[in-house]
Amino acid sequence: MRTIDLAAEAITQLKAKIDQHFESACNIILKCKGRVAVTGIGKSGHIANKIASTLASTGTPAFFLHPAEASHGDLGMITSEDVVLAISNSGSTSEILTILPRVKRLSVPLISMTGNAKSEIAKAAATNLCIQVAREACPMNLAPTTSTTTCLVLGDALAISLLETRGFSEYDFAMSHPGGALGRKLLLRARDLMHENTSVPRVYCDDYVQTALLEMTAKGFGVTAIFNISERLVGIFTDGDLRRMISQGLNIGSTLVKDVMSTNPKTISGDILAAEALNIMEDLSITTLLITNESNCLCGILHMHDLVRAGVI
Repeated sequence: MRTIDLAAEAITQLKAKIDQHFESACNIILKCKGRVAVTGIGKSGHIANKIASTLASTGTPAFFLHPAEASHGDLGMITSEDVVLAISNSGSTSEILTILPRVKRLSVPLISMTGNAKSEIAKAAATNLCIQVAREACPMNLAPTTSTTTCLVLGDALAISLLETRGFSEYDFAMSHPGGALGRKLLLRARDLMHENTSVPRVYCDDYVQTALLEMTAKGFGVTAIFNISERLVGIFTDGDLRRMISQGLNIGSTLVKDVMSTNPKTISGDILAAEALNIMEDLSITTLLITNESNCLCGILHMHDLVRAGVI
């Protein structure tokens, strides 16, 4: 409980630190034409890595720069159009101090995040974000605990402030996360998942129901599209139509599919989002949709199983 109380208190006190220094840091990054190089070592390095990742995924190009590796060649990652965000609780991390002259020669703006506003790193920065805490959760007040939590939250606040200022949208987020659930919902379209060509079940309206049933079984969708002699889509025959037909005592070998098919089948464009196709299926209580183009020509078929496999559901 003590650890949680200390962290909660420190985070609450952060509200007072959303001040002109925080605003200045946001403005420096917003004016940046390159990327934000976030650097730190030890526990601060782990936090820096996470902050860089959060910035990058929310519309602010960023990367993590290990300060020890930087002085052995990785400093070449930084260009004159970048910004450096240096994280050091003490404000005197030697590995960061070593690379500051090079950063200064490049005229790269430096933002520091330290627990000591009078430290060398803070003084060298254009603006300093204060992460000072009253006490670490560690009983000896040594291991970075409360301070790293505070630093992480302040980094998140910085990333989200930039996100809101840029007008970063759900679609933008999805573009950065194509493998995530949101990315799949906002990027995948029906045409990306549909079955096409010979995989699409199809028969003609003058075929017998037995032929339609064989096509449905072979293709495995539980439906088949119905065409007339002019190759125009005129209907759909489903397993529901089959059950209704059998309940009426009709024979599958002597009944024409046009006499028992469902006319005006529900179709969609291949351009609609897969998530929207799912909504249509759920609203109509169906599991399959035919996909057509502007000329009402059949392009493919989409089953709910395809949406499940793609992670849209």
